[in-house]
Formats: sequence, structure tokens, C-alpha cells
Amino acid sequence: MEIHEILESVKEGKISTNHAKKLLSLYSIEEVEGFVKIDFNRRKRRGIPEVIFAETKELDEIKKITKRTLEKTNSVIVSRIKKSDYPKILAFAKRLKVKIKTGKNSSSLLLYNKPIKFQGGKVGIMTAGTSDIGVAEEARLMCEAMNCKCITSYDVGVAGIQRVFPILKEMVNEEVDCIIVAAGMEGALATLVSTLVDIPIIGIPTSVGYGYGEKGIAALASMLQSCSLGLSVVNIDNGIAAGGIAANIANRAIKKNNLK
Repeated sequence: MEIHEILESVKEGKISTNHAKKLLSLYSIEEVEGFVKIDFNRRKRRGIPEVIFAETKELDEIKKITKRTLEKTNSVIVSRIKKSDYPKILAFAKRLKVKIKTGKNSSSLLLYNKPIKFQGGKVGIMTAGTSDIGVAEEARLMCEAMNCKCITSYDVGVAGIQRVFPILKEMVNEEVDCIIVAAGMEGALATLVSTLVDIPIIGIPTSVGYGYGEKGIAALASMLQSCSLGLSVVNIDNGIAAGGIAANIANRAIKKNNLK
């Protein structure tokens, strides 16, 4: 429906104001200088904030999109910033006087105006090795942008399998709604975790490994072929997607619980 049709339908009593609000939210797209169309209402419609994939964008483009987004919404994630652009984006964010969350070993940033209230669900995040931390931190930033509390534990892979049990016990006791597992090499940690708990698991295969099956191919194939049910898998190194899915699951769970 076009906007005038929506308004006429409300006037004639054919649709409710709440239904009209949902339909109108689909039109909240703004073009910036002819090179980008920003979906400002994505957060309201899907619960997911705007994410700028910076790796393939020019510095000036990133700045313009960031500034316009933060004028209309509370937060934005700038992901995969080029090494040469990272300090410049940080300095730019400080000039905008917005708050900044960084990720360890990650070139992604969460920028926001008002303090983020962790009123959503809980997400557990773990990595097999230290090389997987950057990807896991991208997932954490995404979850926190979506108001989720995160419980993290890194370097708990199957090479020292005893390390995983204390943190898994903590996550179960904390009643996390979803667990993200980032793992390279053969990606075995995701399967292991999914066999031990009745919690949705999201595996992130990371581009860590040697020779045959390197760059995350072996980890991806292993996770996709897992015989353990309850494990879903995102693309190689895609912490942003894993965080968005996990936070949606967690926030949906907390919303259902609050309605009881």
C-alpha cells in the first residue's frame, strides 16, 4: 500500500492505527547524497540496529552514514573498519560526542548516544582459541547494541577440553537464552557445546587453520555436518550475523517470559 492509501484506510476504518503504524514503518528510508539508503526504522521493525560494513567503503562515506544514522537513531555498529581508517573513525566519533564501545582484537565499533540498558535477554559467548576472539567480540557488540547482557569466556577449546565445563556451568546457572561458539581449525567446540545443553547454539566458523581446509573451510564444513541437533551455523567469521540472531532469540525469550 502507498502512504496515501494507508491514511485513507485508517480514515475509513478499514485498518487500525496500530496496523497503519506497522505499514508506515516500512517507508522510513532516507537517501544520503545519492549513494546510500539508510533504513532508520530497522530497529523498530526487526530489533536490529543499523550496521555499516566499512571494509569496502571510503572514509568519507562511513562518516556521512554514521553521522546521519546517529541523528535519527540511538546506535550504530561500524564493522570491519580498515586499519588505516580505525583511528580516524574513533576521532570522528569523539568529535560527535557519542559513546564508544570497542571490541578486543576487533576493528568494529558500537557507537551510541544514550546509555544502553541491558533489559533484553542473556547471551553466552565462547571461543575455542585466542585467534577467534575478534570475531566473538563483533558478536558481543551486536548483542549489546540489542540490549542483551553477555557472558563471555575465551580460549576454552577442545585442545584442553576441561576448560569448557566451568564456564558452561556458569552460563547454564545464569540461564542464558542462547550461546555463540566461535571456533577455527576443525570447529569441534560448537558440536561439543551443543551436545551438553538444552540451549540454542550458534556456531561461527573462523578463518583459523593450516593448509588443507584453511581459512575456515574445515570449520564450516564440520559445523554444517554436525550430528548434534540444536546447532545452527553462520558464515565464516560472521560475528555480526551470529550476534543478531542470538540477541533476537534472547530478546524474544525474555519478552515471552515477561508476558506470563
